[in-house]
Amino acid sequence: MNIRPASSADAPAIWSIIEPMIRAGETYAVDRDLSRAEAIAYWMGPDKEVFVAEEMGAILGTYFMRPNQAGGGRHVCNCGYVTASDATGRGVARRMCEHSIITARARGYRAMQFNFVVSSNQRAISLWQKMGFDIVGTLSGAFQHPTHGYVDAFVMYRSL
Repeated sequence: MNIRPASSADAPAIWSIIEPMIRAGETYAVDRDLSRAEAIAYWMGPDKEVFVAEEMGAILGTYFMRPNQAGGGRHVCNCGYVTASDATGRGVARRMCEHSIITARARGYRAMQFNFVVSSNQRAISLWQKMGFDIVGTLSGAFQHPTHGYVDAFVMYRSL
């Protein structure tokens, strides 16, 4: 699996990966009715560095990296990851997280923080913990899940 910087030519493949996640409304706090253009602008905005994971020419996942805060908080980065539904369980998210940690260190970040990990997303939480992230905060009932109702969201953090 190769991970490389995304280009505008990757937008259709990225859309095919992020649209099901957006429409499901189970893991990201974004409007489930975002248009294609709005979703691509959100994921590939100028404040983000975007990457794709590919294998044999097929894009299997995507992630973005950006400073978590401005000014004095700029040394901590934030990332978001999505794996294509047909690539789930193949280690794509783990590989993207490993790549993001290496890339973040190379960019001079000193830590990585996930601001809003939905508590019902146990698969992601388990992986992030295996990758060295700790739950450092709980936002009680902060996410309205489409089937579970109001669930907690976690802030997860690791030093680099």
